[in-house]
Amino acid sequence: MSQRSRDIVQHAWKAFASHDADRISAVFTEDAEWLAPAGNATAVALDCPSHMIGRAAIARFLAEDFGRLFVRDVDVAFHGFHADGDRVVVEETMTATLANGNHYVNDYCLVFELRDGLIHRVREYMDTARGHRMVFGDSGK
Repeated sequence: MSQRSRDIVQHAWKAFASHDADRISAVFTEDAEWLAPAGNATAVALDCPSHMIGRAAIARFLAEDFGRLFVRDVDVAFHGFHADGDRVVVEETMTATLANGNHYVNDYCLVFELRDGLIHRVREYMDTARGHRMVFGDSGK
């Protein structure tokens, strides 16, 4: 199951990169959740929740909202996909140009929990202070 789980999450990343809401929605369960740290810079800047519930909300964020902040040169360098049963841990560094023209670079760790071959829950971890500095400047907003 671990290799299949890993393949499911790698396929999901391709769907995320497509910015196609239908394609993104198809990789999540109806009741999926995406949990990021409360008050993270992306949620604050976009006035979006840090805890999204439902595949429609997650797909809308990835297809529409994400691109309002991370406007170009978005790149994800993967450092590892670690699978154990229905759980996949992804280590990555994301870089991009922000809407304010600043360069963004931050490390992430995401834990994907699968159910019936679909993503049921994502727990996202990142350096929130670093994110705030890049998005809002040294003041940390």
